[in-house]
Amino acid sequence: MNHSSKIVNNTLELIYPVVIVFGLYIIFNGHLLPGGGFQGGAVLAGVFIVRFFADTSLPLSLNQLNRLEKVFYLLLVLSGIFYSFLLLGFFPPALKIVYLMGMNLLVGAKVFCGLTIIFFRFTLFEAK
Repeated sequence: MNHSSKIVNNTLELIYPVVIVFGLYIIFNGHLLPGGGFQGGAVLAGVFIVRFFADTSLPLSLNQLNRLEKVFYLLLVLSGIFYSFLLLGFFPPALKIVYLMGMNLLVGAKVFCGLTIIFFRFTLFEAK
Protein backbone atom coordinates (compact mmCIF):
# COMPACT_ATOMS: atom_id res chain seq x y z
CA MET A 1 0.00 0.00 0.00
CA ASN A 2 1.41 3.35 -1.01
CA HIS A 3 0.88 6.17 1.52
CA SER A 4 3.29 8.73 0.09
CA SER A 5 2.00 12.04 -1.15
CA LYS A 6 1.95 13.27 -4.68
CA ILE A 7 4.50 15.96 -3.78
CA VAL A 8 6.99 13.32 -2.59
CA ASN A 9 6.51 11.22 -5.73
CA ASN A 10 6.90 14.20 -8.07
CA THR A 11 9.99 15.45 -6.24
CA LEU A 12 11.62 12.03 -6.32
CA GLU A 13 10.93 11.67 -10.03
CA LEU A 14 12.79 14.95 -10.60
CA ILE A 15 15.72 13.89 -8.40
CA TYR A 16 16.18 10.32 -9.76
CA PRO A 17 17.90 11.27 -13.04
CA VAL A 18 20.24 13.69 -11.26
CA VAL A 19 21.29 11.09 -8.68
CA ILE A 20 21.78 8.41 -11.35
CA VAL A 21 23.95 10.72 -13.45
CA PHE A 22 25.92 11.69 -10.34
CA GLY A 23 26.51 8.02 -9.46
CA LEU A 24 27.69 7.26 -12.99
CA TYR A 25 29.93 10.35 -12.92
CA ILE A 26 31.60 9.08 -9.75
CA ILE A 27 32.12 5.63 -11.30
CA PHE A 28 33.52 6.87 -14.62
CA ASN A 29 35.86 9.43 -13.02
CA GLY A 30 37.12 7.09 -10.30
CA HIS A 31 40.49 6.67 -12.00
CA LEU A 32 41.09 10.44 -11.93
CA LEU A 33 39.40 11.68 -8.76
CA PRO A 34 38.76 10.26 -5.30
CA GLY A 35 35.87 7.88 -5.43
CA GLY A 36 35.17 5.20 -7.92
CA GLY A 37 33.23 2.01 -8.15
CA PHE A 38 32.24 1.52 -4.54
CA GLN A 39 31.07 5.08 -3.91
CA GLY A 40 29.24 5.32 -7.24
CA GLY A 41 27.56 1.96 -6.69
CA ALA A 42 26.42 3.07 -3.24
CA VAL A 43 24.90 6.24 -4.73
CA LEU A 44 23.08 4.21 -7.39
CA ALA A 45 21.78 1.78 -4.76
CA GLY A 46 20.52 4.78 -2.81
CA VAL A 47 18.17 5.58 -5.70
CA PHE A 48 16.33 2.28 -5.25
CA ILE A 49 16.39 2.55 -1.47
CA VAL A 50 14.80 6.02 -1.53
CA ARG A 51 12.30 4.82 -4.13
CA PHE A 52 11.25 2.04 -1.75
CA PHE A 53 10.29 4.60 0.89
CA ALA A 54 8.00 6.37 -1.60
CA ASP A 55 6.57 3.23 -3.22
CA THR A 56 6.93 -0.12 -1.45
CA SER A 57 6.66 -2.26 -4.58
CA LEU A 58 9.85 -4.01 -5.69
CA PRO A 59 11.46 -2.29 -8.69
CA LEU A 60 13.55 -5.36 -9.55
CA SER A 61 13.38 -9.09 -9.02
CA LEU A 62 15.75 -10.05 -6.20
CA ASN A 63 16.62 -13.36 -7.88
CA GLN A 64 17.61 -11.62 -11.11
CA LEU A 65 19.59 -9.02 -9.18
CA ASN A 66 21.38 -11.79 -7.26
CA ARG A 67 22.32 -13.59 -10.49
CA LEU A 68 23.49 -10.32 -12.01
CA GLU A 69 25.70 -9.67 -8.99
CA LYS A 70 27.32 -13.09 -9.40
CA VAL A 71 28.01 -12.37 -13.07
CA PHE A 72 29.63 -9.03 -12.18
CA TYR A 73 31.77 -10.76 -9.55
CA LEU A 74 32.92 -13.37 -12.07
CA LEU A 75 33.78 -10.65 -14.60
CA LEU A 76 35.69 -8.76 -11.91
CA VAL A 77 37.81 -11.80 -11.03
CA LEU A 78 38.42 -12.73 -14.67
CA SER A 79 39.45 -9.19 -15.61
CA GLY A 80 41.92 -9.12 -12.69
CA ILE A 81 43.45 -12.40 -13.85
CA PHE A 82 43.58 -11.14 -17.44
CA TYR A 83 45.30 -7.94 -16.30
CA SER A 84 47.87 -9.95 -14.32
CA PHE A 85 48.81 -11.92 -17.41
CA LEU A 86 49.05 -8.73 -19.46
CA LEU A 87 51.50 -7.28 -16.95
CA LEU A 88 53.93 -10.07 -17.82
CA GLY A 89 54.19 -8.60 -21.30
CA PHE A 90 54.09 -5.06 -22.63
CA PHE A 91 51.07 -3.11 -21.43
CA PRO A 92 50.48 0.32 -23.04
CA PRO A 93 49.53 3.13 -20.63
CA ALA A 94 46.39 4.02 -22.61
CA LEU A 95 45.07 0.50 -22.07
CA LYS A 96 45.66 0.88 -18.34
CA ILE A 97 43.10 3.73 -18.20
CA VAL A 98 40.54 1.61 -20.04
CA TYR A 99 41.21 -1.22 -17.59
CA LEU A 100 40.75 1.07 -14.57
CA MET A 101 37.51 2.48 -15.95
CA GLY A 102 36.24 -1.03 -16.64
CA MET A 103 37.14 -2.18 -13.13
CA ASN A 104 35.41 0.85 -11.61
CA LEU A 105 32.32 0.08 -13.69
CA LEU A 106 32.29 -3.57 -12.62
CA VAL A 107 32.85 -2.71 -8.95
CA GLY A 108 30.12 -0.06 -9.13
CA ALA A 109 27.64 -2.48 -10.68
CA LYS A 110 28.45 -5.18 -8.14
CA VAL A 111 28.15 -2.79 -5.18
CA PHE A 112 24.87 -1.46 -6.58
CA CYS A 113 23.47 -4.99 -6.81
CA GLY A 114 24.85 -6.04 -3.43
CA LEU A 115 23.62 -3.06 -1.43
CA THR A 116 20.22 -3.17 -3.07
CA ILE A 117 19.88 -6.88 -2.28
CA ILE A 118 21.01 -6.37 1.32
CA PHE A 119 18.52 -3.56 1.86
CA PHE A 120 15.56 -5.43 0.40
CA ARG A 121 16.43 -8.67 2.21
CA PHE A 122 16.60 -6.87 5.56
CA THR A 123 13.48 -4.83 4.87
CA LEU A 124 11.26 -7.52 3.39
CA PHE A 125 12.41 -10.83 4.84
CA GLU A 126 14.32 -10.22 8.06
CA ALA A 127 11.77 -7.77 9.52
CA LYS A 128 9.11 -10.49 9.83
